Amino acid sequence: MSNTHLRPDRTQNVPVYRQLYQRFREAMTDGRLPPGKRVPSVRSLASELNLSRGTVELAYQLLVSEGYFLTRGPAGTIVSPHLPESTKPAATSETATGQEPKPGLAPPLPFQLGLPALDAFPNKLWTRLTHRRLRAQTGAELNYPPPTGHPALKRALVTYLGVSRGIACQPEQILITDSYRDTLGLICRALLKPGDSGWFEEPGYLMARERLLNEGMHLTPVSVDAEGLNVEEGASRATSARFAVVTPTHQSPTGVTMTLARRQALLAWASRENAWIIEDDYDSEYRYHGHPVPALKSLDHDDRVLYAGTFSKVLFPAIKLAYLVVPLSRVEIFQHAMQRLGHGCPTLSQAVVTDFIEEGHFARHLKRMRALYQVRRENLRQALEYHLGDRIRIDLQAGGMHLLARLPDDIDDVAVASRAASAGLGGHALSQWTLTPARRSGLLLSFTNVTDAAHADALAARLATLMT
Repeated sequence: MSNTHLRPDRTQNVPVYRQLYQRFREAMTDGRLPPGKRVPSVRSLASELNLSRGTVELAYQLLVSEGYFLTRGPAGTIVSPHLPESTKPAATSETATGQEPKPGLAPPLPFQLGLPALDAFPNKLWTRLTHRRLRAQTGAELNYPPPTGHPALKRALVTYLGVSRGIACQPEQILITDSYRDTLGLICRALLKPGDSGWFEEPGYLMARERLLNEGMHLTPVSVDAEGLNVEEGASRATSARFAVVTPTHQSPTGVTMTLARRQALLAWASRENAWIIEDDYDSEYRYHGHPVPALKSLDHDDRVLYAGTFSKVLFPAIKLAYLVVPLSRVEIFQHAMQRLGHGCPTLSQAVVTDFIEEGHFARHLKRMRALYQVRRENLRQALEYHLGDRIRIDLQAGGMHLLARLPDDIDDVAVASRAASAGLGGHALSQWTLTPARRSGLLLSFTNVTDAAHADALAARLATLMT
């Protein structure tokens, strides 16, 4: 079969490997390359199209990394039988059923923030635990779940937080929500009112900012430096603040760790002003060198810290489970707020997470992920520095799930991120994570789903073409 339809146009101002990649995508979309079809070897296609093997290899690497091709070793490379829905040919009149097609589930984008390594999650184990719970399910468990969370999960979290984060609490202090954003909404309804002012890290977590603004909060940007949130600046800029939102372990997005002196100053401010500190401990489990940093909550002797965690980044986002630790004196207020808001999170998923924690799988999973992420982070760092050279500067911090690639300030990071999105890449522009006009340009790039060095190299090469 001739592969002339794959031949690139050398008059185009588009890299040849990118054209070849696109030709394959078009052939899969229109049905010329159906799922399971074997594709030519790199050597034979390079010879037929008069291209270098490196050019063809790069296009194949992109297609493999995005899930369009599967390599079978000596058996060659095939079109994936599990193509993303957007690439499958539409049903013809002969095959259409008359029913509206189900929307496809898009695979994660390269560099997409907030995702754990989905390819490394122990699916078989999770399925076994789920089936076991289903077999033992009682009629009572089919009822509406407790609004504040499954009691067994809360007990498991008491132990986990005490050992891993230094937080001493009781089960009734733990409230189960469906996400960190849901947690913020709960805090706003239980303790705050529209128009209340608060400190927000600058730059700071984009999704949290949007949720707080939607709840009617007034946010004052407080700068972040090498020591974390500048408490002195916050106290001078917003004297009537009712709360402060912080990510002290790995600041989002810069990755810096708040120093002990800043932590103590923040706690002293909250105690003095009768204000609340919302601690987002979103990825504290992932620290790659140095000693673990205790949670800010572990230093809280005046019950001013509301500690928020999530399972989305340590297990998988679709689980839709997060948690909040509140002071004993505020438990009843939060319980009433949760009863007004809804019926709680599904019992089954909470029960499976409980088993996952109590049987030791959670601790082993986190240990594996730390080792894996350290390798993937280094692969991406090296690839970015090789392909982008002095156009970037990597801020390598002690932990986290993404890299911050600083760009020269004369480069528009929003424009670069927009071109990347159009090319099928994830990531965010640093300047979009600020409340005030940005003074620094950069890209936030997740490494968790960058599977190996070849994948990292291919992605970095693609990104480099978007910055020329």
